[in-house]
Amino acid sequence: MKENNTGNYRWVVCGLLFFATTINYVDRQILGYLKPTLEVEFNWTETDYANIVMVFAACYAFGYVIFGNFIDRIGSKLGYTISIVIWSIAAIAHAFVKSTFGFGAVRAILGLGEAGNFPAAVKATAEWFPKKERALATGIFNSGTSIGAVAAPILVPWLLGTYGWQEAFIITGALGFIWLVFWILFYEIPSRSKRVSAEEYAYIHSDNEAVTEGVQKPIKWAELLGLKQTWVFIIGKLLTDPIWWFFLFWLPAYFATTFSLDLKKPSIHLVIVYTATTFGSIGGGWLSSYLIKKGWAPLKARKTTLLIVAFVVLPIVLAKFATNVWVAVGIISIAAAAHQAWSSNIFTIVSDMFPKRAVSSVVGIGGMAGSLGSTFFPLLVGALLDYYKGLGNIGAGYNILFVICGLAYILAWLIINYLTNSMKPIEESLGE
Repeated sequence: MKENNTGNYRWVVCGLLFFATTINYVDRQILGYLKPTLEVEFNWTETDYANIVMVFAACYAFGYVIFGNFIDRIGSKLGYTISIVIWSIAAIAHAFVKSTFGFGAVRAILGLGEAGNFPAAVKATAEWFPKKERALATGIFNSGTSIGAVAAPILVPWLLGTYGWQEAFIITGALGFIWLVFWILFYEIPSRSKRVSAEEYAYIHSDNEAVTEGVQKPIKWAELLGLKQTWVFIIGKLLTDPIWWFFLFWLPAYFATTFSLDLKKPSIHLVIVYTATTFGSIGGGWLSSYLIKKGWAPLKARKTTLLIVAFVVLPIVLAKFATNVWVAVGIISIAAAAHQAWSSNIFTIVSDMFPKRAVSSVVGIGGMAGSLGSTFFPLLVGALLDYYKGLGNIGAGYNILFVICGLAYILAWLIINYLTNSMKPIEESLGE
């Protein structure tokens, strides 16, 4: 069936996933922009801040454990609803805490709730898109992480200056409840949706995969962990998620300390960095989708795109030589955009390799691994920066971190390539 003869309601679904992901990242990243204010308010050290980030990451990892399997059991619509209610309440609650411990507690709940976003979004994408469009759709909704990061340096300083830090948390946290109204009204799986045409429904299922929508019995984690396919995703997240979290939580402080940017004012430098990631997310998804439409096997297309991306990240090791803020912005923008291209494809690999009834579970497992890496990486970041700050040379700490960022993707790709070169078909591995 030709694509232009189908309807387009699946892209409305993609739009819903995009806006949820945008809100998800505004709610998590707001802390980075309020860091200078909250450091004074609560007398935080770099290690205090790192511990708060670590608590969020640890609970985010635990949340993946819960939501990955849970969403496969109850479905993407209800799973997403529960997730966003939890994280929106937690986001608003930041405004009412009175201590560093209180911030840690609400960040913990925020992490638990936000962990449901990607298992639900990737599952919904697998339900609504054929393989040749999944990476592009994933790239579009995943670009919400970038748009959220672009909105934060504009929105948060304005809210802070106009209303105060408490109101900044309340207003941004309330966005999730607005999105929830549209989700309840407009989302349903294709077989239950009254808005999808018969032609579009047939196109969605044109891969000849078994039509197993909605709630099915998920595959047990013990079985999934025995599969190389699962470890492809685990490695892809474990080694690279901590880099993205570093970009989110420490780039504002890096520009403030290294180039004396005032984070109480909207920052065009950070807007440029995170805008670039939008192009990376969509461009990375488009590239592998284009290769598939040209006749490439899905796995070959994803791996080739991931290799290109890994080399594009490498120049970030040169950031330490940047003495001009715009040179630093350029180098970091390219690396951050490449990460999002990586993310679009590593998520899509799951829906390529696994039956739909296992997608959220595998995303949960890999997401947990990535979050565990992101839990411990802030400890290294905080320790390095505190050590070099004590020596009066905090820039040296950032230089070491940029080298780690540059090498992580090459290492991840080498392991992924090794795993996939000796991998059995999933049907054979699962005995289906």
